[in-house]
Amino acid sequence: MENNRNSSFCIKLADTVIRIEPLYGYIEEYCRGYITDEPEKFTVRTESGDIDFERERSAKEDIAEGRPVVDYSDEYLETLAVYRKIAEKLTMSGIVLFHGSVVAVDGIGYLFTAKSGTGKSTHTRLWREHFGNRAVMVNDDKPLLKITENGVIACGTPWNGKHRLSTDISVPLKAVCVLSRDSINHIEEAEPKKVYPLLLQQTYRPMDKISMIQTLKLLDLLVKNVKIFRLGCNMSPEAARVAFEGMNR
Repeated sequence: MENNRNSSFCIKLADTVIRIEPLYGYIEEYCRGYITDEPEKFTVRTESGDIDFERERSAKEDIAEGRPVVDYSDEYLETLAVYRKIAEKLTMSGIVLFHGSVVAVDGIGYLFTAKSGTGKSTHTRLWREHFGNRAVMVNDDKPLLKITENGVIACGTPWNGKHRLSTDISVPLKAVCVLSRDSINHIEEAEPKKVYPLLLQQTYRPMDKISMIQTLKLLDLLVKNVKIFRLGCNMSPEAARVAFEGMNR
């Protein structure tokens, strides 16, 4: 395997340049829109054991969710391994990987999160239909959040869901919205402590103890600096208007 290692390349995520030393060429095509020739801040290198780890983890997740176990290719599993390694390193720079869908309107970001299958991607599609050219998809699955005392910046990444919707931009994040299905559209500001467990579940949790402590500090900073909302919606076109107006009162 070592003799067949693919050539390395650099990508830029959240203003951070990372060199990737992969086993396969697929990851370079996967990250095509984020490749740069700037000097790297750090390097991630994948080994066959990393791919084995992702295969085992994916199988466990399929079983836990009651889905058939999918036999993913090594090339695809390497994309997961690379992003996991990147997320582990970025935590100490104040950047976390978050599971959600971020759409920007007039250059301001709104993050929707929920358990898988609730309809995050469907809801942000309604925003793009409602706002037209004013709306831009930042990332439809796993954006990076750069969290500081002065606010939060949401950043596009190539890890952008099955529809591959993302843009290589960074926008100030105005609000985080916890999405649920309902028969009528309504939105209310949420008490951070009541939605904190879900936010933690949706945040990448490093395996390293020190990095995990840093992640908890960053999540505390997130809920301090960004308003959190609960949105119940029926996925009608009106849902986008209700959500936007509710988060901009």
